[in-house]
Amino acid sequence: MIKISNVTKYFGAQKVMHGLSLDIPDKKTVVIIGRSGCGKSVLLKHMIGLLKPDSGKILVKGKDIAKLDDKELDEARKHFGMLFQGAALFDSLTVAENVGFALTRFTKKSPAEIRKLVKEKLALVGLENVEDKKPAELSGGMKKRVGLARAIAMDPEIMLYDEPTTGLDPIMSDIINELIVELQKKLKMTSVVVTHDMKSAYQIGDKIAMMYEGKIIEEGTPKEIQHTKNAVVKQFIKGSAKGPIQVLG
Repeated sequence: MIKISNVTKYFGAQKVMHGLSLDIPDKKTVVIIGRSGCGKSVLLKHMIGLLKPDSGKILVKGKDIAKLDDKELDEARKHFGMLFQGAALFDSLTVAENVGFALTRFTKKSPAEIRKLVKEKLALVGLENVEDKKPAELSGGMKKRVGLARAIAMDPEIMLYDEPTTGLDPIMSDIINELIVELQKKLKMTSVVVTHDMKSAYQIGDKIAMMYEGKIIEEGTPKEIQHTKNAVVKQFIKGSAKGPIQVLG
């Protein structure tokens, strides 16, 4: 579904990605792990065309996402759903208006049809009777679920999750992880999840890839990653202060 080949990206003199390659299989969940600030979210932004690589290719369904014009890029993005790190809901809109935002902008469905679809998507993430609430009236976990309902509103083929459990307590994190797994089974999407939460990674990933110093240094099944011989990966997944990863400050 997505093929990333030898991608390099600099922000000024800062190297974010350097010869990064990764294949995202169709209808599977790939979890990208790595330390905060290593460029995981930047990689997601490249996949959806918000950023362009300095070199290399990102093929989405066989098309180089960086070479599409604005119209082609808008069309390509209709195949994506994205759950942002902070849910990124519009504060001035109701839950129903947030979830139905893309449906209102990009389809010719009637308000009644959109309202029906909104209720269905909210039900999929375990929310009912919240359509007329504003984001300020919701808990952190509810905001994440509304964001997830909005992300799946257009029935995307590809879902991108940017730190889906950040800021949530352990119980709500587990609920979100179970939702991701459940939606994957029901909707048969190709999913890419960025996280540094190893409990989440093991729970939801078909494949886990470790990003370090601008590259993917190891990838494998959760079991393979748990039994890695790579000292960098081992230090990260164990959360150890001792090892080859330099901890500054």
